[in-house]
Amino acid sequence: MLTIRLPDNEETRLNIISANEKTTKSEIVKRALRLYFKNYFEKASPFELGKDLFGKYGSETGNLSTDYKKILKEKLRAKNSH
Repeated sequence: MLTIRLPDNEETRLNIISANEKTTKSEIVKRALRLYFKNYFEKASPFELGKDLFGKYGSETGNLSTDYKKILKEKLRAKNSH
């Protein structure tokens, strides 16, 4: 058994959610704790956190990290040749 005290604004929000979802405040708190525990004990690596973003806005050129000097020189030559 656990009893907690919440600030008025948090208790009001909890009451609203409880009424909207037609469930008890205890069930909402239990769900929130399950999510908190999951996040706490199953910490994701930085890669896992950002994997959906990697390559999302790619240039479709797979050699930018290795040939960046060559690519830059070509662009500068092209710009200055006009």
